[in-house]
Amino acid sequence: MDDLLESLEEARDYFAGKKTGAIVHTVIPSDTDARLARHRLGLSQREFAAVIGTGVGTVRKWELGTRRPSGAARTLIEVIKSEPKAVRRALKNQMAS
Repeated sequence: MDDLLESLEEARDYFAGKKTGAIVHTVIPSDTDARLARHRLGLSQREFAAVIGTGVGTVRKWELGTRRPSGAARTLIEVIKSEPKAVRRALKNQMAS
């Protein structure tokens, strides 16, 4: 328990700008292939943007590699890449409602 409290105090001090012995690790997520996901669904960039909930310009930038999807968009793209049939079924059900 003492180690946990010490770690929390060290984190607080680090974020407050104080010098600590903290080791900071930066995690860089792997590239998300939005184009591959879009092709697996057979959608245009405009249609894919609507499914993801973003603008077509953003999808273009993802595909060109000038921007990277973040958060929920990245997760959804990974789901589409691994389970495109399930996503197609879900989209079909959504459109039927």
